[in-house]
Amino acid sequence: MSDPAVRHCCRQMTSRLEHVCALHPNPFDCPDQVVIYSPRFREYGLIIHDGGTGVISIRFCPWCGSTLPV
Repeated sequence: MSDPAVRHCCRQMTSRLEHVCALHPNPFDCPDQVVIYSPRFREYGLIIHDGGTGVISIRFCPWCGSTLPV
């Protein structure tokens, strides 16, 4: 889930991070949740949907190409 105080690089990223699924309260269980943000580390990642909580860190936005914080 997204931190409301954080401005993300584009509307698409913000929209994907704010996605709320009525069927899957845990973002790692929802097949429609593809990206996650960790405010503690200021990191973005792609969720690996294999039944766990794995994430692949990303350095660029998949939608607008902006450089993300490292």
